Amino acid sequence: MRIKLICCLLGSLFVVSGAWAAADGASGTEKAVAALEQKWLESQQTNNTDLLAPLLADKFVQTTNDGKVTTSKAEALAGAKSEKWSSAEYDDLKVTVFGNTAIAIGIFKGKGTDASGKPVDEIVRFTDTWVKMPNGNWQCVASHDSSIKK
Repeated sequence: MRIKLICCLLGSLFVVSGAWAAADGASGTEKAVAALEQKWLESQQTNNTDLLAPLLADKFVQTTNDGKVTTSKAEALAGAKSEKWSSAEYDDLKVTVFGNTAIAIGIFKGKGTDASGKPVDEIVRFTDTWVKMPNGNWQCVASHDSSIKK
């Protein structure tokens, strides 16, 4: 009877410790992807697309808040380079992990100028899809923006 009880307790300990390890792994991934989102924000705050380039997959797809769709990293970087932000910040950033995929949602608030020099003052809800690539790095494969009315 004692041996069964000890085995049962040890088995329970292994199950619980495995669940904790899995939870820690997801938490670590969520933090890693959130840090990549912060790097993206930094690229906007400093108008430096060199910070953004390694974050995007080559076949990156983006839907902007005006409905324009870009289908390559190069096209997205060209668009980002044409915008000049005087202020940029994120609110309410949340990351949810599904295996080797992570979804980041948040709110972007920015003021600056667009490619034509026209003033921009926007609040946008964004959804970014991140994938862990074969080399172990996380890259954003898709992004979607929706304007939020002021």
